[in-house]
Parts: sequence; structure tokens; C-alpha cells
Amino acid sequence: MRISARADYAVRAALQLASSRDEVPLKAEAIADAQDIPHKFLESILNDMRRGGLVLSQRGGNGGYRLAKPAKSITIADVIRVVDGPLVSVRGVRPPDLSYTGPAQSLLPLWIALRSNVREILEGVTVADVASANLPADVSALAHSPGAWTNP
Repeated sequence: MRISARADYAVRAALQLASSRDEVPLKAEAIADAQDIPHKFLESILNDMRRGGLVLSQRGGNGGYRLAKPAKSITIADVIRVVDGPLVSVRGVRPPDLSYTGPAQSLLPLWIALRSNVREILEGVTVADVASANLPADVSALAHSPGAWTNP
């Protein structure tokens, strides 16, 4: 699985919004500067997040963006889906819509198992969890397992 720059930036923007202590909306420029995200790219991402119901925008001198609901009710999967679509697809097709024949037949359950594990992790972690550096124990255990960041 590959996390796109768009998904990474969207999650980072959501985290920046979640860590804002005030009810004052954050300007896109402030988010872009804080997270080192190209401003124009971030504007497009924030528009997708607004259309997806994750952020609210306010115009004017005191305008900007804020989360549309509490960070504890927005999962990382929610953010990724809004900006990138399905979490796991094969050639742009969701695994349940694939079919294989012959020796490749067992690929389908493999792709579905992969999708299930990715969903379990990303749907089980909220923006609030990451913003507070309080990941669920099972996710922390996976991240700290030997070899987690080494390539075979």
C-alpha cells in the first residue's frame, strides 16, 4: 500500500486543525506553513475535505478552516477516503469486484485480507489519537515490532 502525498497532507492538515486550541478557524496559509505543505495543493485538499464533511470553511478576515466534528469522531480512514477514495484497490478496482482464474485465484482472498487489515488499523485510529500522541495499543505494538521499518 502506498500513502499518496495528497493523503499525507490531508491527515497532517486535520491534525493541525485538531491541535488548534481556539475555536478560531485556521487560515490555509497557517496550516501550510506549520506543516510544510504547498499552499495551492493544500487549498485543493481542504476543498475536498470540506465537500466530504470533514472541515468547515469560513470566509472573511477572521475566516479559515476548522474541523466539522470532534477529532475523536474522525478516523484516519475517513480523511484518506475523502481525498483519495478507497483505502485499498487493485488497478483502481476494489478487491470484491475482482476475479482471477487458475493459479491466480487465491490472489483475491489475499487482497481482501490486506484490505481488511488496512481498514482495521486506519478505521481504529482517530485524528484525536494521533494529535494527542496516544495511539491504540495494538497500533503502537505493530509500529514497535522488530523489523517494522526495515526492508527485507
